[in-house]
Amino acid sequence: MGRDGKKGIGGMADPRRYGIERVAYWLMRLSGLGLLAYFVAHIYETSNILRGRVGWDEILQMTQTIEGHIILALVIGMCVFHTVNGIRVMLGHGGVWVGRPARPDYPYNPASQNYRHKIGIYSAIILAAVAMMYGLAVLFGE
Repeated sequence: MGRDGKKGIGGMADPRRYGIERVAYWLMRLSGLGLLAYFVAHIYETSNILRGRVGWDEILQMTQTIEGHIILALVIGMCVFHTVNGIRVMLGHGGVWVGRPARPDYPYNPASQNYRHKIGIYSAIILAAVAMMYGLAVLFGE
């Protein structure tokens, strides 16, 4: 903590300060950007088939490495998390799991961020981790 009592970037990124909802918000944004980067790289990789067999083999040698497999496992995890969390957000916007409206008395606890949504967030994280482990087992399996 600085001399003025502010925590800086470390305080902003602290998940205990805002709860799991803020973590899910940032993971959703980061996974979306990661999937966009993968999409662009995948288009580039696939377009190398136009260079013929030699160009295709060169790009495959670059992707069939330990680093390439780890990146693919991360892409699998980002895809699963982004999908499951997106479904949770869509259900919430549609009114599913939101709960009954209540008078907003202090301290305001929004009904839309109840235990059902937290279970959805934790489920998305767990499913993404399981999918990544499965992907690693397939990619590195003998």
